[in-house]
Amino acid sequence: MPRTRSRSPRRQLGAHQLKALIEEAIIDAYDESEQRVGFLTMLEEHLAVPFPTTILGTPVRVERVKLNDADEIVALCRRGRLRQMIPIVDLPLPSPPPPGWEWIHAYRHWVRGGR
Repeated sequence: MPRTRSRSPRRQLGAHQLKALIEEAIIDAYDESEQRVGFLTMLEEHLAVPFPTTILGTPVRVERVKLNDADEIVALCRRGRLRQMIPIVDLPLPSPPPPGWEWIHAYRHWVRGGR
C-alpha cells in the first residue's frame, strides 16, 4: 500500500517565508519596541486562541497573547483558576499547532537575530 502524506500543518517555514512574515510585521516600525508591537499585532490578528498546550507536563489553555512589563510577548496560560504568563519564545506548541502558528515561529526567529 503506498504511503500518503500527512495533512497536518507544516511545522517549519523556509527562509523566504520567514523573511516575508518578518518584513510584514515590522514594515512601519522604527525601533525594536515598535517591531515587537508589529509582531504582537500579527499574532493578535492571526493566531487562533484559545488553544491547548502542555507546559512541564501540565495541560493548559493559551487564552491570548500580550506584552508584559519587560516588553516581551507572552502567552497568557490558564489551568482552572490559575493563570501564568509564558514568554512566547518558550511556549511549547501542540501538535498539530493552532492556525497562525507561523507568526510565533517568525517572532522566535526575529528575536534570535534572524532579521
